[in-house]
Amino acid sequence: MKVEALFTFLLFGIAQATCPNGCSGHGTCGVDDICTCYPGWGTGGQVVGDCSDRFCPYELAWVDSPTIAGETHNYAECANKGSCDRKTGECECFPGFEGKGCGRQSCPDDCSGQGTCEFMKDLPFGKTYNDYYDNSVPSLSGLGTGGKIVTDYSWDTDRARVCVCDPGYAGLKCEQRLCPIGKDIMSVAQLGDTPQTQTITLFDQLGVNSNFINGETFALQFTTQRDETYATQPIKWINDDDTLAGYIESALMKMPNKVVNEVEVDVDSTNDTTEVVINITFVGTSVEGKQHKMEVLVDNCSEGCTPLITGLTNIRTWLNPSLSHVEITTTGSQNSHECGRRGSCDYTSGICKCYDGFAGNACDVFNEVPAASE
Repeated sequence: MKVEALFTFLLFGIAQATCPNGCSGHGTCGVDDICTCYPGWGTGGQVVGDCSDRFCPYELAWVDSPTIAGETHNYAECANKGSCDRKTGECECFPGFEGKGCGRQSCPDDCSGQGTCEFMKDLPFGKTYNDYYDNSVPSLSGLGTGGKIVTDYSWDTDRARVCVCDPGYAGLKCEQRLCPIGKDIMSVAQLGDTPQTQTITLFDQLGVNSNFINGETFALQFTTQRDETYATQPIKWINDDDTLAGYIESALMKMPNKVVNEVEVDVDSTNDTTEVVINITFVGTSVEGKQHKMEVLVDNCSEGCTPLITGLTNIRTWLNPSLSHVEITTTGSQNSHECGRRGSCDYTSGICKCYDGFAGNACDVFNEVPAASE
């Protein structure tokens, strides 16, 4: 019995050993000496052989051939944008792709340290909410801040990425430093130029002549032509047109860096018992030309928030029948160009190289060209 048992054991051992490399310890040996590999193991990317190789993470393929049903962007190892290290099970992504399965794009040169790398789904439409809002959608406020976010969640919206540059920078890698913007002083229309006027119309949601509550505070947000965003200090609401106009004008001109160096404000609450109309005309040299629409901060912003405002309690931010909104009521004829259209921008330094006869930060100063010596 002992001899028979030993013989049986030896035969069993031989049978077990006939699978390739004993399945490398990463699978079980079965019928016909075929390894059944454990999940994540195989040979050369196939679930066969001696189970000695690792599989790498699968992601939706950036590009692939269609299936018989015409489907594309199926799951693929390393998203078809990298090679698999079979020893470690890690993807070695091709340039421009990153992530455990090469499932997202990388941004060039990390946006030069002058921007952020953002997914397509997070890219805004418009520098400000009001640049695109047409006052037609009841569910949105016509005063809300920030650009619109994409609503098309296709397969690549949370994978494709691009640089969003810091204020004052531009280019696909945010490698360009923007130059000052100013008017073309040689423009023939400059003597009759009309400044831009933006009108803020605020409706009382109660539909009575209460307007808004005295003592409440709100703020205005302004985005420059160089994409710099500034908010005013808290503006105290008062149901006196001239006083409120003065508060708004002062707050705008107190913003940093003199981004609004002169402005005229008019407030009118007499035309309608349920609305207040605020006209803001940009007459300063720093705000000539087309400006982004301003945004009105009307929600409560309390401790730990800035600017510290109570918000406007009675403001109407839905259509019933009219929605509080911002619009450009006078387009304005002033021109505004990089380097005043009278110079070229050195995008490395952000300094204008003015053409002969022109000077100034934005080439907005005329210097008579000296006559050539005889």
